[in-house]
Amino acid sequence: GRHSMLPRHVQRLGRDWIAHWNGSQILALNSPVSSCMRWAGQYPWASFPLPAPADFSANWRLPPFFEPWRQLQNSNWQLDNFTQSSCFHLPNPSMKSEGEEPLTKKRRLSGQHDTSAPEEETNFSNQKEALCLSEEKHSSKKGTVKRHWEYFCQHSRTMKIFENKEADQNNTESEATFDFTVMSYNILSQNLLEDNSHLYKHCRQRLLIWTYRFPNILQEIKQLDADVLCLQEVQEDHYRTEIKSSLESLGYHCEYKMRTGRKPDGCAICFKTSKFSLISSNPVEFFRHDIPLLDRDNVGLVLLLQPRFHCKTNAAVCIANTHLLYNPRRGDIKLTQLAMLLAEIASVAPQKDGTFCPIIICGDFNSVPGSPLYRFIKEGKLNYEGLAIGKVSGQEQFPRGQRILSIPIWPKKLGISQNCVYEIKQQQKEENAGQKLEAEKLDNTQEIVIASEKLSSKLQHHFKLSSVYSHYFPETGIPEVTTCHSRSAVTVDYIFYSAANDDTAAQPGAEDSYHGGLKLLGRLALLTEKDLWTVNGLPNENNSSDHLPLLAEFRLIER
Repeated sequence: GRHSMLPRHVQRLGRDWIAHWNGSQILALNSPVSSCMRWAGQYPWASFPLPAPADFSANWRLPPFFEPWRQLQNSNWQLDNFTQSSCFHLPNPSMKSEGEEPLTKKRRLSGQHDTSAPEEETNFSNQKEALCLSEEKHSSKKGTVKRHWEYFCQHSRTMKIFENKEADQNNTESEATFDFTVMSYNILSQNLLEDNSHLYKHCRQRLLIWTYRFPNILQEIKQLDADVLCLQEVQEDHYRTEIKSSLESLGYHCEYKMRTGRKPDGCAICFKTSKFSLISSNPVEFFRHDIPLLDRDNVGLVLLLQPRFHCKTNAAVCIANTHLLYNPRRGDIKLTQLAMLLAEIASVAPQKDGTFCPIIICGDFNSVPGSPLYRFIKEGKLNYEGLAIGKVSGQEQFPRGQRILSIPIWPKKLGISQNCVYEIKQQQKEENAGQKLEAEKLDNTQEIVIASEKLSSKLQHHFKLSSVYSHYFPETGIPEVTTCHSRSAVTVDYIFYSAANDDTAAQPGAEDSYHGGLKLLGRLALLTEKDLWTVNGLPNENNSSDHLPLLAEFRLIER
């Protein structure tokens, strides 16, 4: 099975190590420590096989050769010597390439009927769980791993955030430009945490209660002080009773969309009223009772915001937030949900001159970098002919869902074209472009277009999107990580944005179709899997979600 298979380096270790128990207190190992061995506590389970003892004693201790690693782990060392452009790296990467990502997050999809891809519970060995609990019991309080800013512009305002200084509003440069920060953060719904407790066995129980977690999350939001917050897994009762009021007291206006059905969480977009005013709020429901494919309760939210500054043009910014379906074997649903979000953005973001206003898309996409879904977002096109539904998100190295995506993926009655726009909007755009044909010829042309579209295996969208993060540290190739818990450490969270032509941090894209664009000024650096396990993974005493917040600063560029 997927979860019973250990990584290759662990299998190699297993062949080299010989372990036996003397009573239940002594663990003797006859082979030298391998170069790829991790220190105890980095994983909630051991990186080598253990025999299953009949009586695992509560007083079991790690063997003597672990002591140097124990001392390093408990030394509470700080990482303060960063330069502004430095990157934080540690040796011995756990993932050497995109194809060797760790096993991914497994949530129980309770109440979600899926006959084509049945869910299977994963059983980890008693030995691994016992070692996890023993290590947690004997570990001392973990320190923090500091994240630093990476700058792409010398005059970035973000430098002042962590120096606890207020931005100089009288600065002559700020009068001529509009800079703002955007955060994307999956804050981990308490309901989902409790339903998936097997993902957090490495955590002390007191760290998992909401009364402990929420003050930490709020403090993180206050410290990072983003102008726009895109939050996922926001539990509705917590939002109503304390999250909304707490954020409003910090100067935010909040828009919220709860998941459909009986799901108690949703997505929120909150923005500083001192920086933006709301033009429109557009919720997107991915559930459609008349379309069997769309039987999941995920949602999205699209806001059109007006910056509060004087400029020659009536600039606006489109902010979208979503949390796509987790199920790794339902890539067909994921792509359809994404197409629905893109169609809503395409209907909200057009300007009077036919171009799009600057766009930022945040969220938990439950897809890894380099996957077909990820490439579709960045490249604006995807030929999915012959693509297995289990390979769309790249979450599983050996996907079980081998059914091929149908052509087209979603039925025509959804009302969204293969170009990821509402079909009515697309027809209006063609008419406005001056395509004036006789009534009979127009009808025939539309029939031909629709017929060819049904047979087409090519998806497209018209946005020129770049990713704020590069997903791998350039000097070492070690992957960045946005989520880390007992069974996974991987990137699934993203901030995509429409880059201005002169944005040196942006990746090459399609032709410019924007009214101006966004220039990436800086970002809060991510961490490696190894970094996070030095503080016992996520959640921990200081970080109370199983995801890291993503944060970027942009400059609005006018054409």
